[in-house]
Amino acid sequence: MDHAGTVIAQHQIDAKSNETPAFIPLLDGLPLENTVVTADAAHTQHANGQWLRNHGAHYIAVIKGNHPGLLRQLRQLSWHDIGLDHKDRTRGRGRLEVRHLKTVAFRHLDYPGARQALRVMRWRMDLTSKKITIERLYFVTSLPPGAATGEQIAGWIRGHWKIENQLHHVRDTTFTEDASITHTGSLPRVMASLRNLAISVFRQDDHTNIAAACRHTARDPQRPLTALGIR
Repeated sequence: MDHAGTVIAQHQIDAKSNETPAFIPLLDGLPLENTVVTADAAHTQHANGQWLRNHGAHYIAVIKGNHPGLLRQLRQLSWHDIGLDHKDRTRGRGRLEVRHLKTVAFRHLDYPGARQALRVMRWRMDLTSKKITIERLYFVTSLPPGAATGEQIAGWIRGHWKIENQLHHVRDTTFTEDASITHTGSLPRVMASLRNLAISVFRQDDHTNIAAACRHTARDPQRPLTALGIR
């Protein structure tokens, strides 16, 4: 999914496998030149990073326990001596959240093409209980220093999670995908494609509530055609 909310590719996962080997097959064939790719930590694999760089794409890769040496190196940096690149503050869903981004350039990091290390420090306060949690997230990116502002990088990191709350959550709650009893042959994938299509079309038309958009479109048989640009 792109960061505007449009699904641009999907790939069937083998029943005896998981999503990790599907990273390159999913992206293969897409126009990746000069794009910035974000993905979950399971896809922070050397082969994936090298493949993206070979295809002219940049990445922002989250570093967690599957790369213990690199994670340890990033944690041990003197972050208190590194200036702040961006900060933002949001309030919603019963909590207040403050995020600070710091970046530092490297000549060499143990990840293909990595040019910078990033740390996001996040404070969350529950507005009801007043409980505060602090989280530190570490990333590497192939973007060279100066190629993007701190605000842009922070936006891409935050924007990655749209795939959870603007796609997966909507498919499960609005379209009740997890409760679907369709499981014969390629039908589950076909239905997933149709749900992705509907969500993407509504997002492109600036709808923020997909359930409301579905209800509105269903009231007039001509509205789906208009949404698709057919009439």
